[in-house]
Amino acid sequence: MSDLSSGLRLKLKENFSFGSLRLINKRLSADGTEKFLFALTDKGSVEAVSIPTENRATGCISTQVGCKFACSFCASGLHGFKRNLSAAEILEQALFLKDGSRVRKLTHLVFMGTGEPLDNYDNLLKSIRIINSKEAFNIGARRITISTCGITPGIKRLSGEGLQIELSVSLHASDDRTRSRIMPINKRYPLESLLTACREYIKKTDRQITFEYVLIQGLNSDLQSSRELSKILKGLNCKVNLIPANFVAELGIEPPGKLEILMFRDCLLKAGIGVTLRKPRGQDIEASCGQLRLKHENRI
Repeated sequence: MSDLSSGLRLKLKENFSFGSLRLINKRLSADGTEKFLFALTDKGSVEAVSIPTENRATGCISTQVGCKFACSFCASGLHGFKRNLSAAEILEQALFLKDGSRVRKLTHLVFMGTGEPLDNYDNLLKSIRIINSKEAFNIGARRITISTCGITPGIKRLSGEGLQIELSVSLHASDDRTRSRIMPINKRYPLESLLTACREYIKKTDRQITFEYVLIQGLNSDLQSSRELSKILKGLNCKVNLIPANFVAELGIEPPGKLEILMFRDCLLKAGIGVTLRKPRGQDIEASCGQLRLKHENRI
């Protein structure tokens, strides 16, 4: 725009960008789940997923290019961390799911794609406030979920934001030794400090927390693990979302059998812990975090 002064052009360059996500791959599951892979302007890539059911259309979107936390069950960080997404890049994923998916609808949103949302805190909160705004997406706060691997300073900061959003914490083990093996972040923020932050969050927000628990065969899915989990969660306003692990060849993990899953669930229920058992979605299109992006980058 040569008709603008050089000073104004420099200011625009420093403060604004006009990039756009470009769809480079999509997969459709037999159950209606759609997975999308987007190219960024710097040749990075991110994923988003549309998960329709009879009464809702949930979007799962990413907050980072890659991930630095290297959880053992997740493909997102196998190629390392590249950068944070801008608020615009986060919002564009949601906009695409709203207008570009088969259902052309978006009623719920989860920040559970590639990356750790609370590690990109400012851009995350900026995008959430826009998504929640009546002038933008107008999606209710209670229909927006942040999923974190357990960044305790971020959880404490989030508790003071005055937002009635849902918080989901990846737990996946009931003792520090096992959790550190599954999730290296536990060495920095061990269970005691994480659960303390969760208690403070529940007290300040009066909101229930969901603890995500991926069941991995031979590691954390036996009855003893279920008993120990019920002990550390006793008295908390929480529920546990059990997730049979997705098979990822590169990670060498697989889910336990159906009987073991049901026994784990029933043990928690008998202890008075609220439990949901997530129904697998998109398994035929490898819809778990990072899988489509991983395949794309392996071919580059």
